[in-house]
Amino acid sequence: MYGIVNKAIEDLVRETFGEDKWEAIKKRSGVDIDFFLSNEPYDDSVTYKLAQAAADETGLTLDAVLTAFGEWWVLRTSREKYGALLQAGGASMTAFLRNLPVFHNRIMLIYPKLTPPEFRVSNETETSIDLHYLSAREGLQSFVRGLLIGIGKLYEMEVSVDLLQSRPAGDSHEVFRVSWEKV
Repeated sequence: MYGIVNKAIEDLVRETFGEDKWEAIKKRSGVDIDFFLSNEPYDDSVTYKLAQAAADETGLTLDAVLTAFGEWWVLRTSREKYGALLQAGGASMTAFLRNLPVFHNRIMLIYPKLTPPEFRVSNETETSIDLHYLSAREGLQSFVRGLLIGIGKLYEMEVSVDLLQSRPAGDSHEVFRVSWEKV
């Protein structure tokens, strides 16, 4: 993953728990990198080690850490780094979710070595949409859940996110149902 991901984890931890907690997480993780370069790719193991160390150091579950990071990614990192791209994603949350492939194509212009996940939508109703998540990376379902919660908040909607199918359960990919109240 690119350094911007690891830098976002660092920013979340520092703002939420403080500098001392970040140093403890780095030590526990064994990641000996003083600062992350946003445009440089890092091995995925760096991100996974930081997330697990954050869970261990904070007493949160790994799922809770990844969910919080997904929300942070949308509401802080993406807004700050890709504000115009986010705004161009669509006038509604469902339009944004439908346009995720286009969003990732644009991001690939900035990060040419990016291997983004593939997203598709199905079963769209007035109060829900199913999002299919296909990725070479495993173990990020909670991160995607956080992203979806963050996207809901971005569009000022309270959403619930249910995992309908997953690779650990034997499915070919994850499917999330994003639901909201009709206004």
